[in-house]
Amino acid sequence: MQLPPVIPFFDSHDFLLSGNPIVNQHITQVSLHHVEDAGILIEHASDWLYEQKYNENNYKAYRSELTTYFHWCFDVIKQSPISIGRKEINYYVEYCQHPPQALIAYFNVAQFKVNLGNEADRNGEGTRVPNPQWRPFLGKKKSGEIQPYQLSENTLKTKLAILSSFYGYLMSEDYCEHNPAQAWLNKSRFSSKRKYQQDPEEVSHLAFTELQWSYVISTVEALALEKPEMHQRSLFLIKLIYSCYLRISEVSARAGYSPIMSQFQQDRQTGIWSFHIPQSKGGKRRNVAISNALLDALKNYRRYLGLNDYPQARDKHPLFIRHKAAGRGRESGILNANLGIRHLRDEVQDIITLAADNAENEGFTEDAADMRHLTVHNIRHTGITHDINLNHRPLSHVQADAGHESIDTTSQYLHTSQTERHQSAANKPLNHLDGID
Repeated sequence: MQLPPVIPFFDSHDFLLSGNPIVNQHITQVSLHHVEDAGILIEHASDWLYEQKYNENNYKAYRSELTTYFHWCFDVIKQSPISIGRKEINYYVEYCQHPPQALIAYFNVAQFKVNLGNEADRNGEGTRVPNPQWRPFLGKKKSGEIQPYQLSENTLKTKLAILSSFYGYLMSEDYCEHNPAQAWLNKSRFSSKRKYQQDPEEVSHLAFTELQWSYVISTVEALALEKPEMHQRSLFLIKLIYSCYLRISEVSARAGYSPIMSQFQQDRQTGIWSFHIPQSKGGKRRNVAISNALLDALKNYRRYLGLNDYPQARDKHPLFIRHKAAGRGRESGILNANLGIRHLRDEVQDIITLAADNAENEGFTEDAADMRHLTVHNIRHTGITHDINLNHRPLSHVQADAGHESIDTTSQYLHTSQTERHQSAANKPLNHLDGID
C-alpha cells in the first residue's frame, strides 16, 4: 500500500476516536524506537481535537498543525514535544519556512481516503487509509508554474497560536510544565499582540475542597459496597491517583506499557513500600512513597480480586482489569486486560458527577456546580494540595513524589490566607540573641 511521506495522525472527527490501524502501527514504532510517550501525546491530542468538532474550520486547522508538529518532533528531530524548549520552537519555525520539497503539495486533498482495494472492502464500507497524495504543506502555482514556497506572517502566527493552545491543554492535564510555543511568541515580533498571551486559566491548579473531596470518597465507597463487581476497581483507582498524585496516563495501558501489580515494590532492607512509575512524561521514572492507608486499600482490592494481600516482585497481574472481555483491538476477547486512558477517565468522571449530585441533594449547590467542572487530573492536584496544606508534608518530599522538575512548581500548591501570613509574622524578632549577656 502506498503511503504519503508524512503519516496524517488524525482523521475527521467522525472517525477520530475509532483510531486507524496504519496510524497506530506508525505510532507504535515511534514509541519503541524514538519517542517513548508518542502514544500518550496522540491520546491527548485526539481528546483536545475532539473538543473542537463543533467548529469545522478550527478542527481542520488544529489537526493539520498538530500533524506537522508531531511529524517534526517524531520523525525529524526524534524528540518528545514535552522536551521541546523555545530554542527548538525556533528551529521548527525555520523548518516550516523552508520545508522539504517532497512535503509540499499544490492542490488540496483529503488526509484520509476510503480504500476499496479488496472484495471485503467492496462489500462493506471500505477501510480508511492515509491518502498518498496528501502533504503537510501547501504551495502555490501561477500560470501552471510552481512558485517558491512562502509562509505568510498570518499563517505563522496561527501555527504558533495553535501550538500554544495545545501546550496549554497539556499543562491543564498536568502532562507538561511549560509552554515553549507561548515562550517563543512572547519573545517574537508578535509579542505585543495581546490575544497570544497565555490564558492563566489554562495552567490553574484547581483542586477539590475538603468538603468536595469527602463527597467523592464517600460516593465511590458506597458504590463499591453496593456494586463491588463494578466499583471496587473505581475505589482503588481514585485512592491511588489521589495518594500518589498520579496522572491518568500513568495508570492506563498504551503501546509499550501495561500497569501491573509488581509496580508496588517493597524495599527488602527497610520494609518500606513504594509505587514505581517506569515511564512518565518526558520518559522519566520515579518511585512514589505510599501511605499506610493506601497500602490497606491495596490489600483490600487484591483480596477482592482473589489475590494474596501484597504483590510479589514477579506479580504480572494487571493493575486494572476489564469487567468484560475487550471487544476489539489486540486484546479482543481478553477479560484480564488493562484499560486505556479514555476508559479510566470516563469511569472517574462518572463518579465525580455522582458525587456532585449527592452534594447538591444535601444543599451544597455551589460546591456541586464547581465539582462538575473538575476532572480526573484535578484529583492529582487535590492530593498534592492536601498533602502540603493539610498533611504538612515537606515540599521537597511532595516534589519528588509528584515528579516536578522544579520546587517552584510544587510551591504553587502552597495556599496560605492573609490571616495566616499575619499570624506567622506577628511575633518575628529582629534580633534572636537580644537579651543574651
